[in-house]
Amino acid sequence: MARTTNLTRPIIEALYTEALVLADDVRAVFAAGVREPLAGEDAFMRLALSTEGLKTTTRMMHVLAWLLNQRALFQGELSESQVRLHGALPADRLSDETQLALLEPETRELIADTERLHRRIARLDEAWRQNFETTSPARAFQDRIGQTFGRAG
Repeated sequence: MARTTNLTRPIIEALYTEALVLADDVRAVFAAGVREPLAGEDAFMRLALSTEGLKTTTRMMHVLAWLLNQRALFQGELSESQVRLHGALPADRLSDETQLALLEPETRELIADTERLHRRIARLDEAWRQNFETTSPARAFQDRIGQTFGRAG
């Protein structure tokens, strides 16, 4: 994947579309947690579905809120300082492996998809907050060597 040096409207729009589709899938899967239990349904599986559903929907709402803030910035509805002060992506609350083991493989994969999207957005948020000014590890090492030998002389 190519690295970007700034966020652009097409990047945000593509991520927003991806997040909306994923959020709709999440809603469809976890809507089962609000119905009455079926006869013989495993209570532990229902609890896992409810717990992981809450984490997953919260994760998606955080991602969508971050993307909406970025869209508002591009549309001039929010200033960059407003987004920098109040628009950080909250840390993710990862799934519990014990709970995941009780869920169907398709549900586990959907949860994993949301975690991967959150990690991607978190990397973008961090890079954006640093103005995409990252140095390579080799450059950082060279700088440290230069500082060390520069002080010794």
